[in-house]
Amino acid sequence: MSLIELPVGTPARIAEIRGGQQLVHRLLGLGLRVGSEVAVLHHRRRGVVLSTGDTRVALGDGVVEKLFVEPLAVDEASVG
Repeated sequence: MSLIELPVGTPARIAEIRGGQQLVHRLLGLGLRVGSEVAVLHHRRRGVVLSTGDTRVALGDGVVEKLFVEPLAVDEASVG
């Protein structure tokens, strides 16, 4: 599922980044990589604001549509 489809408050794990090395490095700088647990705080048009650990990150639509996630059960998640 694309990150843009993830409902607000649903914990998920980044499963795939469909972008080049430049995007992967940019996301690493923000603390996001395959395996990172995230939760959408709110949608901003086609972009999102998400949390990962104690960090909040705003991502635009060009990035959001390249991130694919696996929703987690609430008891599996450590994002909050």
